[in-house]
Amino acid sequence: MSTRPHVLSVADWHTHNADHLSLALAWLRLRLATAARSEGTGVDDEVAAARRAVLAAERTTPPPTLALLGRAFDLTRFEQDVVLLCAAMALDTRVAGLCAEAQHDARMPYPTFALALTVLDDPDWAALAPSGVLRSCRLVECDAGTGEPLTTRPLSCDERVVHFLKGLNVLDARLARLLRPVVPAERTLPPTQARSADEIDRAVGTAALVQVVGRSDAGRRTIVAEVAGRQRLLAHELPAALLPTTAAETHELATLWRRESRLLPIALLVAAGADPLTPAQARAVRALVEPPEAPVFLGAGEVCDGLADISAVHDVGTPTPAEQRTLWLEALGADQVDVAGQLAAELDLDVAEIEQVAQGAKRDGDGDLAAGAWSRGKALRRPQLDALAERIRPVATWADIVLPDEPTRLLRALAGQARHRAQVYDTWGWRERTSRGLGITALFTGESGTGKTMAAEVLATDLGLDLYRIDLSGVVSKYVGETEKNLRRLFDAAEAGGVVLFFDEADALFGKRSEVRDSHDRYANIEVGYLLQRMESYRGLAILATNLRSALDPAFTRRLRFVVPFPLPARAERELIWRRAFPPQVPTCGIDEVRLSRLGLSGALIHSIALNASFAAAAAGGPVTMDLLLDAARMELRKADRSVSEVTAL
Repeated sequence: MSTRPHVLSVADWHTHNADHLSLALAWLRLRLATAARSEGTGVDDEVAAARRAVLAAERTTPPPTLALLGRAFDLTRFEQDVVLLCAAMALDTRVAGLCAEAQHDARMPYPTFALALTVLDDPDWAALAPSGVLRSCRLVECDAGTGEPLTTRPLSCDERVVHFLKGLNVLDARLARLLRPVVPAERTLPPTQARSADEIDRAVGTAALVQVVGRSDAGRRTIVAEVAGRQRLLAHELPAALLPTTAAETHELATLWRRESRLLPIALLVAAGADPLTPAQARAVRALVEPPEAPVFLGAGEVCDGLADISAVHDVGTPTPAEQRTLWLEALGADQVDVAGQLAAELDLDVAEIEQVAQGAKRDGDGDLAAGAWSRGKALRRPQLDALAERIRPVATWADIVLPDEPTRLLRALAGQARHRAQVYDTWGWRERTSRGLGITALFTGESGTGKTMAAEVLATDLGLDLYRIDLSGVVSKYVGETEKNLRRLFDAAEAGGVVLFFDEADALFGKRSEVRDSHDRYANIEVGYLLQRMESYRGLAILATNLRSALDPAFTRRLRFVVPFPLPARAERELIWRRAFPPQVPTCGIDEVRLSRLGLSGALIHSIALNASFAAAAAGGPVTMDLLLDAARMELRKADRSVSEVTAL
C-alpha cells in the first residue's frame, strides 16, 4: 500500500482543510472536557483516537493550514496546539465555556497559559517567552494590561492568524493600508533590463537588503516586479514617506512584516523616490530586514550609505533608445515607425511608462496618435519638475523674434540638431561611439533684454517641448552637498525628455573655479566640477543664459554645442521689432516705426514701452499714439537711469 500523501485540488483542499480544522477543534474540546470533569480511561482513549485522526489528516499535499502554520514558523507541537487553543475562541462558541470549566472559574472563559500547560501535550514554559515565536511573531497575544501573572493572563489569537487557519490568506489589514501591489509588466523585458533583473535575482539572499538604484521610479518598480515573479513572490510597494518614525511604530511594522513574510509568498519594495532616506526611515528599513525573512528591496535615486553594511547595490536604467523604439512600435502599432523613432529620441521612459502613455493616447481617440503620445509622455515628469523649476508656457515663434543673421542661423541649427537626434545618434550609429555629449547644450550670451529668454521660448515652441526656467534660489544651498543633490534631482527628472532646461543668469551657478584658500572655495569648486560632469552626460536640451560670458568657467565652453551671441539690435532690427510690437487687436494711430527706431533700445524695453502705452491708451479710451509711446519711452528710460533727451530729439 502506497504511503505517498494524496495531492489535492484547490476545491478539495478547502474541503479537507475545513474537515481537518473540525477534527482539531473536536480533539481540543475533548481535552478541555477531560480536564474539567477528570473523566476516566475511556475518555482518554477517545482523546487519543481524535488526536490520531488529526495527525492522519495532515498527511496530504498540500497540508491543512494548521500544519502549514507550524511549518512556516517552525512551531513545536505544543506551540501549534497553543495557537489552536487561542484561535478556537473565534472558531467555536463552545470553547469559552469549556475553558471556564477546565479552569474551575466562571470568571475565566478564555484560554490562559496555565490552561495550556495543563491540558496540552508536551508542555513547554519557553513557548510563551517574549522572544519566542508565538509572541514575537504575533501568533498569540498575551494581554499584559490586566496585571495578572503570566500564567493567568488572557491569551488570544490575532485576527490575521484566525483567517489563515480558515483558509483565507490575505494581507494583514494594517499592512494593506500601507502597501500597494506592484504589477509586473505585461510584456517581456528588453535585453538591458532583463540583464539587470538577472543580476538582482542572483543577489537576492546574498544580502539582507537589495538597493535598486536608478533614475526612473517606474524602471525600479518594473525590475523588482520581474525579480519577484521569477521567485514566485507577490511584490508590494511601501512608499518611504509612510515608514514609521518612532521606535514603537517601527517595532510594530517590523513584527507585522516578519509574520506576513511567512504567511504569504511576498517581497517588499520600499520606494524612496528621488529623495534620500532620513535617518529615521533608514532605521525602519533596517528593522524590516533584521533578521532577514522575505526579500526586501530599496528603490531609490541614489545609494543609501546608512544601509550599505547590509546591502547589495545594483544600478538599473531605462531601456536603450533602440529598445524604446521597439517598445513604442509594439505599443502604438508597426505602422508608426517615424513616431516611434521621435518618441524614443526625445523621451527616456520605462516599459510600464511607455505602455501607460500609449494606452492613454489610444483612449483619447482624437485621431492624432503621435500628438497624444507626445503630450502624455511630456506630462509624466511635470509633477517632479514643477517642484524644482518654474514652467514657462512658451508662446513665441520664429515670427516673433528679431535677431541678426548669425544668431538666427545658430538657433536654426540648434533646432535642427534637436529634431534629427534620432537619425544621427541611432540610425547612423553615433550613439555606439560615445556615451557622453548626446544632449545639446547652448550658451546664450548678451546684455539684458536682447532676446535670450524669447529665443528659448521659440525653440521650445518649435520643438514642442516644455520650457523650465531654473530658479537658483531653489537650487543653490549654503549646506555642503545640498546644491549637488538639488541639481541631481533636477537633471534626473528632466532626463526623461520633453523639456528644455533654461538656466537664466547662469554665471551665478556656473562660475569659474577659484584657487582653494579655504573650505568654502573647495566645496564651491566641487559644485562646479559636478555641474561640468552632469552637463556633459545630460541627454536633453539645456540652455545657459548670461550677461557676463567672461564670468563662466572656461571648461564649460568645450562642453557647449552652441554659443549664440545676442547683441543689442541695430536700427533696422529695432524698426522691425517696433512693427511687431503690438498684437493685431491693439488700435493704433500714426505710429512712426522709422522714427522710433532711432531710440537705442533693447527688444525688452521696446516690449515694455508698447505694453505701457497700450494701458495708457485703454485708460484714455482711444488708440495708441506716438505721444503715448514717447511718454512710455521717457518712463522706461528714467527707470533705466538713462537720459530722456534722446526722446525729446525725435
